[in-house]
Parts: sequence; C-alpha cells; structure tokens
Amino acid sequence: MAYIDYYKILGVDKSASQDDIKKAFRKLARKYHPDLNPNDPSAKDKFQEINEANEVLSDPEKRKKYDEYGEHWKHADEFEAQKRAQQQAGGFGGFGGGGQGFSDGNGTYWYSSDGEGFSGGNAGGFSDFFESMFGGHRGGRGQGSAGFRGQDFNAELRLSLRDAAQTHKQILTVNGKQVRITIPAGVADGQVIKLKGYGAEGINGGPAGDLYITFVIAEDPVFKRLGDDLYVDVEVELYTAVLGGEKLVDTLDGKVKLKIKPETQNGTKVRLKGKGFPVYKKEGQFGDLIVTYSVKIPTNLTDRQKELFRELQSMN
Repeated sequence: MAYIDYYKILGVDKSASQDDIKKAFRKLARKYHPDLNPNDPSAKDKFQEINEANEVLSDPEKRKKYDEYGEHWKHADEFEAQKRAQQQAGGFGGFGGGGQGFSDGNGTYWYSSDGEGFSGGNAGGFSDFFESMFGGHRGGRGQGSAGFRGQDFNAELRLSLRDAAQTHKQILTVNGKQVRITIPAGVADGQVIKLKGYGAEGINGGPAGDLYITFVIAEDPVFKRLGDDLYVDVEVELYTAVLGGEKLVDTLDGKVKLKIKPETQNGTKVRLKGKGFPVYKKEGQFGDLIVTYSVKIPTNLTDRQKELFRELQSMN
C-alpha cells in the first residue's frame, strides 16, 4: 500500500505531543465533517483520512510502531518476531542486514534473506518464518499461514448536549451487525471510545479488529459547555435589576428560582455549584452552571415613563 503520512494529514510535526495531536484532530474533524459540508463530496474522504490518522497517532503504542515501520505498522509484531527468530537461528540478523524487502501493494511486506529481488508470487528466497507467516512456499514445501488481525472500523455518533448528559443505550449497525452500547454520561465532543473486537473479522483465524466511535456533540440552543461547566445567558428586566427580585433559570434537570440583588449590573455572573454537566465516569459529580445576567433595556416607553426617567436623571 502507498505510504500515508499521518503527521502531514493532521498538520503536526513528528515531535508533536499527544495534546497537540488531539487538538489538531478536533479542529480538522469539525472543519471536514460531512454534515457541515453537504456540497463537498471530498469532505467525507478527508474526514476518513483524519480519523485514520488520529486512530494511529493518538495511541502511543500504535504511533511507536508507525514511526518505525511506516505503512507496515500493523505487522510490527510479526516483523519483530521474525528478527528474533532469524537472530536465534543465525540468519540474516534482522532488517537492514543485507537482504531486500518490498511491498506487494496490498499491505503485505515480503523479505528476501539472500538479497535477491522478487516479482509476483515467486518465493525463491523467503525465510521459513515469513513463508509460514504469509502462506508462501519454498522448494515445493507448503507452509501454513498465520492469522492476521482484522481491520479497525471507525464510526461517528451524533448526540445532543442533553443526550450526552445522561447515561443511555443506543444500537449501532456496523458492517451489517447490530451493536448495543451504553454511553456514559459526560462524553465530550470529539471523544473517541474503542470497542474491542467489533471491527472486521481477522484473516486466517486472526483476531477481529476494533471499532472506534467518535462522538460529535451538537451545540445546544440554551447552554454552552466548557469542560464540565455549563454557561447560560439570562435576561433580566431593568426594573428587576434596579430594585431586586426573582428569576426562573433553566438547568439540565429543571428550573431553579434565583434571587436577584438590587442594583445588579449588566454582565453580572452567578455560579450555581453542581448544576453543570456530569463528570465523565464519575457518578454523582457535576460541574457548575454559570449564569450571566443581561439587563434588558425597555423599549416603546410612554411619555410619562420617559418623564420619570428624566426626573431620575436630573436627581443624579
């Protein structure tokens, strides 16, 4: 298979931290999300590339294999086993020891221990270990083929903010199969979870791949979420702001009545402890709700009302 530069796809350096990779993925995922680009057929392919790159680089173990083996990173364990086996048997001593390797274009990497190149299915110089691994033949002797792990799947699940605030179950259809999952309260926009063994079936009896689900949380018309805290803007009548009073305010679990102090200024913030978003996988813990008061200036005043305001102005 052709080499794919996952770092280039995400627009980060090879020295990028995990946090840098996470930020780059979230930014690009939002930019190229197919739902946000309905008139751009290329957005879907770009989005899949971004997901694939993130799947590898966000996992330290996979990233290490990718950095060392490039597009053949999925076979890193087999390569390492081959190196050890050859070293123990006094063979070519590992990759780079004088032999030559090539890719058949389908993700399989063949190695010649005698330095001769290959073409097509010619297995004239395969080591016994690779013959048994990839199902090749040597000198007419058939070798068994080892199993390979199946391909990973990537899926996207869109939730409303209020759905994400509750632990609930959903059924996904993946590769023709129904998968029932429990979504914990508090999942974040762009968060990825792995379902082990729900990817493509393995080859030659190998283990199945995994399913990676990326959550996309839609913006809410009332609340803005930052981490585990929620923010809401509340309009307050001028008279209430000046004289004080009460105001009903929405929260995720209903309305609460707040007392507004006299002479409350526009932009005043009030923090309601524990009325924010549930903390992921920490039952009973919640962020805060930050209420910002927006003082509403009255309009369509009568002549008498304007006169009263002038009186107040003259008194000051």
